[in-house]
Amino acid sequence: MYELCNVKNNTYYINCPAKIGLYVDGTDVYLIDSGNDKDAGKKVKRILDENGWTLKCIINTHSHADHIGGNKYLQQQTGCDIYAKGIEKSFTLFPILEPAFLGGSYPSKDLLHKFLYAQESCCKSIEDCCLPKGFEIVELPGHSFEMIGVKTPDGVLFVADSVSSPSTIDKYGISFLYDVKKYLETLDFLGNYSADYFVPSHAEIVCNMDELVNINRDKVFEISNVIKTHLREEKTFEDLLSQLFDKYNLIMTNEQYVLIGSTVKSYLSYLKDEGEIESFFLNNRMYWKTV
Repeated sequence: MYELCNVKNNTYYINCPAKIGLYVDGTDVYLIDSGNDKDAGKKVKRILDENGWTLKCIINTHSHADHIGGNKYLQQQTGCDIYAKGIEKSFTLFPILEPAFLGGSYPSKDLLHKFLYAQESCCKSIEDCCLPKGFEIVELPGHSFEMIGVKTPDGVLFVADSVSSPSTIDKYGISFLYDVKKYLETLDFLGNYSADYFVPSHAEIVCNMDELVNINRDKVFEISNVIKTHLREEKTFEDLLSQLFDKYNLIMTNEQYVLIGSTVKSYLSYLKDEGEIESFFLNNRMYWKTV
């Protein structure tokens, strides 16, 4: 774990729970995400020092804690700039927004841990980032608000959390999504995008995205159909959520409740906007039902 692996020419990644990308320009390094905590940041810094490299900047693909957790340590140690896009920048500057968003309220202490609540770091807009010639920032929304991918001059595209491996999908059952429709559009986009290599954060490197795109798209359709099947009889959100936890052999915890709960609500919004389910109120309770 945390081995430095070469992808092509000057493009590398650090093999860790959420892969960290590196592009080396002379002795300058452009980092793509920073890992899940201070310890991850320390391991990145050690790799930089061992190779005589200087951290030029960090590009955060999105603001989830496992991608920005090393920001603060690395920024304190090197003085590097950090860049992110739009809302992701705001969540990086004010990471309390993540647990507050997921829970839909002031977050209880149960949610204030490193997996949902990263340390704050000073972050600038990705539009202000001066990257070497040949870099490309690619919009990949859906998993998060304004997630981006980063394509290096070597033709390597880091696609962040836009796809997951089959084993990851099987392990978690229902993977986190913010905007289901945008996510499906991102999958379509990646299926037609040209790059020499694709580096997902939670899957193996591939030269072609077709298989991963199809697996992840099929899972979205599966979950959508499972929800519609359960809603043939009207249900409250809580009843539906409980049945989905049972269906996918999930264990309810505070963290899982907000992560999976938020995702299921996103599916409900998507299916309602598509005209496939409806909601109504009865006896001061909200119910959902397949049309």
